[in-house]
Amino acid sequence: MTRKQIFTYVMFAVGSGAAGYLLYQTFSEYSVWDIIDSVEAIPVSNLAMALVFAFGSYACLTGFDWTGVGYVKRDLSYSKIALASFIALSIGQSVGLSGLSSGALRYRYYAHWGMTTEDVAKIVLLSGVTVAIGMAMLCGIVMLLNPRDAAGVLGLREDAVRMIGISCLGSIVGYLALAAFLRVPLTIRGWTFQMPKLRIAVAQVIIGTINFALVAACLREVMAANADVSYLKAATAFVLANLAIMVTHAPGGLGVLEATVRHVMGDQASIGSLVAFRVVYFFIPFFIGLPLSLIVEGLFRARKSSGNPSSPGPVTTTA
Repeated sequence: MTRKQIFTYVMFAVGSGAAGYLLYQTFSEYSVWDIIDSVEAIPVSNLAMALVFAFGSYACLTGFDWTGVGYVKRDLSYSKIALASFIALSIGQSVGLSGLSSGALRYRYYAHWGMTTEDVAKIVLLSGVTVAIGMAMLCGIVMLLNPRDAAGVLGLREDAVRMIGISCLGSIVGYLALAAFLRVPLTIRGWTFQMPKLRIAVAQVIIGTINFALVAACLREVMAANADVSYLKAATAFVLANLAIMVTHAPGGLGVLEATVRHVMGDQASIGSLVAFRVVYFFIPFFIGLPLSLIVEGLFRARKSSGNPSSPGPVTTTA
């Protein structure tokens, strides 16, 4: 076992422990019936809108893979890209270690459709960059427009929070500048990375930002049922929760997201709204993606046994 594998397992164990502790701290004062009553208090209209925003987010997530496929210059239909993306991310975001779990699922599908290991690695890498860009954009916006809440949680002065926001937005400008003007490969710790073309980088910024804006809207919708919650404050809570998730490596952000949002929002984040958000954004896609993955795997195996391993035509390289 390599040091990297040991580190990954240790971080997963630590994150799981932190998630369990925070879940206990967040939910221990409530009975099961308290939680059920709190969820039932959310109007159906709010839950329906939350589902719409969640659907929009997962549609944007397919764009993460779409830009990645464009980056490696492969000709693959959007329906295949969307299938691989949804299954990989609906499962990966719930089980944790998304980069590894969703990456393995992506490899299963893209390799079946004719892509190389290098192609899939680049798609996963560019998808991760799009995640970082989208979060940096939303982080920059909320820290400039709502520095008070962020400063209270981070223990920083509001001026320092604003500087963090400016740095986040500046990093995106820098990324676009590199995409526009840098054509020689970058080498970072032995990895060689060719910057995407400007049109792909711009697509990353747009798709990544819209995705996280929709997730924040989903969170705000379930909280707005019981309190007058502004979108900006809900987005701030979501950004800070994601920062905490990155630090703890908790599987699927379980416990960490709920505890952070509760800390930022206070009583505005009812226990029912936290449970509803977890169900709408994580559990429902997971319980769709998991059986769908089994169905697709069955089709792959059936085609392989019939001597037709790749159903719809080969993947070709475009100029």
